Amino acid sequence: MRVRLDDPSLIRLGRLKKRAEFLAVAATRRKWAAQGVIVQLRRWDGAPGEGAEDGPDGCDVRVGYTASRKVGNSVIRNRARRRLRAAAAEVLGRRAAPGHDLVLIARSETVRRPFASLVADLDRALEKLGAVRREPAEAAGQGA
Repeated sequence: MRVRLDDPSLIRLGRLKKRAEFLAVAATRRKWAAQGVIVQLRRWDGAPGEGAEDGPDGCDVRVGYTASRKVGNSVIRNRARRRLRAAAAEVLGRRAAPGHDLVLIARSETVRRPFASLVADLDRALEKLGAVRREPAEAAGQGA
């Protein structure tokens, strides 16, 4: 499925870059481990400028990617992070609920896992962590 960048239904993705941001996500201890990826989640606290509608850096969801030495050498770690970025672009733009920080941690299986399975792992992790965006049609259908 090809994602259109000008689609207004997509959420804006930002990046976690500082170590303190990664540690803040890890401190919440909300995570889901799948075969291809570990997903950690933190809901924004609603501080001024950090509400669900207007997050830090003007984005809806911020994502960080990490791969430890356990995954492999630098070539393998970089490949794992690239695969996680591609899976995140496929899933998070249309499925993630605004107002969250996510950290995607590569596992040794991340590089060998078929891409469709990696996308399914990330999608399932969002569902299990309760970070799936409700579609407007679903919300309208419940009122009737």
